[in-house]
Amino acid sequence: MILPLIVFLVLLLLVVFWAVGIYNKFVRLRNRFKNAFAQIDVQLKRRYDLIPNLVETAKGYLKHERETLEAVIQARNAAQAAGQKAAAHPEDASAVKGLMGAEAALTGTLGRFFALAEAYPDLKANQNMMQLTEELSSTENKIAFARQAFNDAVMTYNTHRETFPNNIFAGMFNFQEAQLFQIESAAEREAPKVSFS
Repeated sequence: MILPLIVFLVLLLLVVFWAVGIYNKFVRLRNRFKNAFAQIDVQLKRRYDLIPNLVETAKGYLKHERETLEAVIQARNAAQAAGQKAAAHPEDASAVKGLMGAEAALTGTLGRFFALAEAYPDLKANQNMMQLTEELSSTENKIAFARQAFNDAVMTYNTHRETFPNNIFAGMFNFQEAQLFQIESAAEREAPKVSFS
């Protein structure tokens, strides 16, 4: 009578430990992709900080191009606001999608800004402008690397979430699918040109 009870309790204990292990792995993987998003956030903040300096440097040269300068600042502010929302909840797919859209708009306005700046040789030769564009180019590379790390962490998390029997626990404990940080259209995949050579 006692032996079957002991066997039952041992099996029950093993099932509990197994379930706790699955739950804890979900938590670790979710925290890993949240940390990866924090790395994107750091680089985006650096990008957002560089943009006003670029615009200020260009203002003297681009006096007649006020619309373009204002569009860059507006797109930067919108992307920064979307970034703050996504950073607060990187597990929220709509927040990440909002950030992707805002970043695409910012990339487009930066592309127009740099295309316009090409027409001003004095601006291209300005030391401050050259330094800022080099920093922006370096930051863009860091953003791309951080996005890759985030997407890798999201893929690992989503794979763990979707495999059996983990998918049962994911539903029970409300572990939602994480959103990859990707560019929607081919035109948005073009990085802004920051070369003044």
